[in-house]
Amino acid sequence: MSTTLITDTITVFSRELRPVLRDPFSVIFSMVQPLFFLALFAPLLPDAVGGESALQWFVPGIILMSCLFGTSATGANLLSEIMTGSHERMLVSPLRRPALIMGRALKEIVPTLAQAVVIVAATIPFGFRLHLMGAVVGLLLLALLGVGLGALSYTLALACKNQEWMFWAVQQTLVFPLLLLAGMLLPIDDGPGWLRTLSRLNPLTYVVDAERALFTGDLASTAVGRGVLAAALVAALGLLVGTRAMRRAVA
Repeated sequence: MSTTLITDTITVFSRELRPVLRDPFSVIFSMVQPLFFLALFAPLLPDAVGGESALQWFVPGIILMSCLFGTSATGANLLSEIMTGSHERMLVSPLRRPALIMGRALKEIVPTLAQAVVIVAATIPFGFRLHLMGAVVGLLLLALLGVGLGALSYTLALACKNQEWMFWAVQQTLVFPLLLLAGMLLPIDDGPGWLRTLSRLNPLTYVVDAERALFTGDLASTAVGRGVLAAALVAALGLLVGTRAMRRAVA
């Protein structure tokens, strides 16, 4: 990666991050839904799931759900810029096209990590055991996944240019099957064969398994390796298709 591309990426990253830093309460407010899920779903789970307490099993899934919901919806911000004309002004700037998607995608790391920290802090008083090293690695894995999901969301926004309803229709259609098939809220080990097969095809399944292993302190688990590979593939795919879409936007 050239120095100019790195500089342009940092410039876009800083521009996109500024509104978040000016209004940090928007990140906190976005935690309402995950916290509701914690309050309403966790009591329905058995005392032990996969050998761990319900909270140890459930919290990593909620953290990943928060990442999925937040990053998959960020393309709406780009749609707003397209409609107001500010995106066109960015396109005619000397900034390199890959930097426009990479900087935006990297910005997703900040709210994603902030939300994860808030969730963990809120559940510790209720018995969630924090394994610090595993949690740090888990947050880094979450950041990697967030970059890919954010880039894919921006790509969808470019494809649905001037059709905001189409963006939300596709986003909502994809998010909930991905959420449920990954087993974020409920275990699917005892589900029918076709459901388990679809789950194995879902990259988020491997990420949530890795997060659960990491948050229990099992850094050497094979699940962690599979989760890192799945998150890296999502990030690479997102940045690849996002960069191509951004280049076509000015073709």
